[in-house]
Amino acid sequence: QVQLVESGGGGVQAGGSLRLSCAASGRARSSSAMGWFRQAAGKEREFVAAVSAVSWSGRITRYGDSVRGRFSISRDNAKSTMFLQMNSLKPEDTAVYYCAGSTRNSASYDATDYAYWGQGTQVTVSS
Repeated sequence: QVQLVESGGGGVQAGGSLRLSCAASGRARSSSAMGWFRQAAGKEREFVAAVSAVSWSGRITRYGDSVRGRFSISRDNAKSTMFLQMNSLKPEDTAVYYCAGSTRNSASYDATDYAYWGQGTQVTVSS
């Protein structure tokens, strides 16, 4: 079993930045992809970003259209931690952000590829 715990959420004004962290424990594997999803009130869960396991070509990252160029995903396998650096935040980025762990090594935008989920951390961006 894998346990995922998010931290770093909070309130920020539009244009500001936040850095989310996701600490993995249990049977977390560096050979598995990880990702971030978010869900705003009254809306469906949305893919934010994902990072693959390390391969011969390095790491592969994928981003949702609404965050590409503003958010950056990274992971530190030595510390079993994943990060999401969020810059130029907008009010529409307000949501609960979830860390997710996959059983596959490829970065996926599909939530069904992720077997493990954290409890979520609230991000609120005010205008």
